Amino acid sequence: MKPTPVLQARNVSKYFTVRDKMGRSSTVRAVENASLDLTPGIIVALVGESGSGKTTLARMLALYYPPNDGDILLEGQPIRSVRGRAARDYYGRVQMLFQDPFASINSLKSVRHILGRALVIHGRAKGRKDVEAKVVELLERVNLYPGSEFIDKYPHELSGGQRQRIVIARALAVHPQVMLGDEPISMLDVSIRLDILNLLNRLRDEDQLALLYITHDIASARYIADEIKVMYAGQIVESGPTERVIQAPAHPYTRLLLDSSPSPDAATAGGRDSRFTKTDLGELPSLISPPSGCRFHPRCPHVMDICRTEQPPGLEAADGGWAQCWLHQPAHEGCRDTEERHDRRREEDTA
Repeated sequence: MKPTPVLQARNVSKYFTVRDKMGRSSTVRAVENASLDLTPGIIVALVGESGSGKTTLARMLALYYPPNDGDILLEGQPIRSVRGRAARDYYGRVQMLFQDPFASINSLKSVRHILGRALVIHGRAKGRKDVEAKVVELLERVNLYPGSEFIDKYPHELSGGQRQRIVIARALAVHPQVMLGDEPISMLDVSIRLDILNLLNRLRDEDQLALLYITHDIASARYIADEIKVMYAGQIVESGPTERVIQAPAHPYTRLLLDSSPSPDAATAGGRDSRFTKTDLGELPSLISPPSGCRFHPRCPHVMDICRTEQPPGLEAADGGWAQCWLHQPAHEGCRDTEERHDRRREEDTA
């Protein structure tokens, strides 16, 4: 039986007010009606293009942004904001890993101070010797050996991969239950990315962490994640077990992400030829005035009239998947069948 989620978002929405040069205000609908569960021992990947709302959703989970609608639940209890002792308790349980490791740590302080301060504030160490011993232990947990050689270094003396390991070690210092990784490998050299993913995977297994992995790269999501959620223009449009989403994408946008993935199989998904061409791609819609109906319809090769006017409801699948697309509604199954026959014919023509 699947463990109970430790951190949940339930139909959360976040809007930002912006002003133009004339002082006129507009509302950016950054996230709308998004839900996800973070469960001990499970890695959930949140995938989508830049600007799709992934970071905003993570910051709501971290309580950096209060949601305008919906709820954030920690072990089933709704939480809107935290202060004082409650804030220290919450951030001791929910930690965020940022995209830029150099910007997320104090460049004027040594590794000893950066990690030791987290230990002391959260009551995980007392006394100089205890702090030093635990800092060295944390460094070695993130594969910085021997820890004694790194403890007095400063961030500018470390490589990008080493700095990101320091950020992970600082998060581990408070014994969290949840880690929110906001594209934690995107600013690292390609040669070190796999090492960081393997480190996160090992820590998940050792500590039974609930891990949210945010990325625009669906290939890395496939490597590390147990579940994938696909986000487009502020909405989650598909979710399910990783291999189900990769091998049988139910939403056309997921197909677009797979087709865009820099891998030997990028031109196909589930053995089928891509329906997308360069002229189909376009850009993300404005979140100030998003398209009516399905937000993906201006870019979708399977668009129908109903897509332009009505928001598709979500449809649960028997294999644990879920998709928000009119193609999967019973009244429009004929359109999906036509799409599948078209793909089979193209396969036969190219065979």
